[in-house]
Amino acid sequence: MTIEINLLPWREEVRARNSKRFFVALSLMALLGLGGGYGMFWLYGQQIEAQQQRNAHIQAQSRQLDAAIREISELEAIRATMIQQIEVFTNLQMGRTQTVHVFNDLTTSLMEGVYYTQFGRQGDSLRLAGLAEDNAQVSDQLRALAAASTFSIPVLSEVEAVGGGDSRRFSLSMSQHMPTEASAGDQVASGSGNAQEVP
Repeated sequence: MTIEINLLPWREEVRARNSKRFFVALSLMALLGLGGGYGMFWLYGQQIEAQQQRNAHIQAQSRQLDAAIREISELEAIRATMIQQIEVFTNLQMGRTQTVHVFNDLTTSLMEGVYYTQFGRQGDSLRLAGLAEDNAQVSDQLRALAAASTFSIPVLSEVEAVGGGDSRRFSLSMSQHMPTEASAGDQVASGSGNAQEVP
């Protein structure tokens, strides 16, 4: 007696189970792939957003820096202008003070019997013309001017007789010196009491 076993249903069942497992595994892999892709997409999006925020912060800081640089440039321009104004004011003040020294020393160094008839000034150079009773007074006047702290040693350029007598007409030149701040205050104080009009 021969027993026949039909294996076809069992094979179909195994094939069906294998197919089901395959599709389940395929579905899981697809889900994992989609989940991974979405996760990467979300991560990249977060990174891009963070980078955009950093870029915006950098741009804001850059604008603030540009504004600060412009403000510093404006302050530097104002400072340069103020320095120039201070220099102009200082030069004017020193020039006024120097003029006081010049006339003060011209007055205090004027010898008896000597008269100035002309006075010229160009920058630091001074030219004087005057009359003296004799040659000795001309020499004394030169020594008195040389002793003044404001003037350099005078240079006598011309001496001539006047009217056939002992009177002499003379011309000389010299330069003036800028006093130091300490001596300037002392000379201005003394000059305010001694200055008088040069005849």
